[in-house]
Amino acid sequence: MSDSEPITILRPRANDAAAGAIAAGPDKVPPTTCFNRHELREILAVYGRKVAAGEWRDYAIDMNREKAVFSIFRKASEWPLLRIEKVPKLARKQGAYSVIAATGVILKRGHDLRRVLDVLETNRMRVVR
Repeated sequence: MSDSEPITILRPRANDAAAGAIAAGPDKVPPTTCFNRHELREILAVYGRKVAAGEWRDYAIDMNREKAVFSIFRKASEWPLLRIEKVPKLARKQGAYSVIAATGVILKRGHDLRRVLDVLETNRMRVVR
């Protein structure tokens, strides 16, 4: 596998006897938006530094037709502290990547994932008590 290939979800083959009733066939499955290996490497590098600093503890990855979301949690039982979204539909307009705060405010949006993730590296993110 190369860095440009996306990580895909494995689905049962349509010719399996048990899966035949479940899967409608490969041409009936809608395409899924997902992060490729390079994007995941960039995101997990930032995530690893923040986990080592004790700021973040858990994450979740959601993929569907419209967007892929990497959610970051302070604790597993809370709402996401931040979301990193990839929306290919916006790639030619504002940029496919965005970092969104828990309140829904878009902190940064752009075409280059590394530059969008720079907003997480700065010390602007502080805990307010």
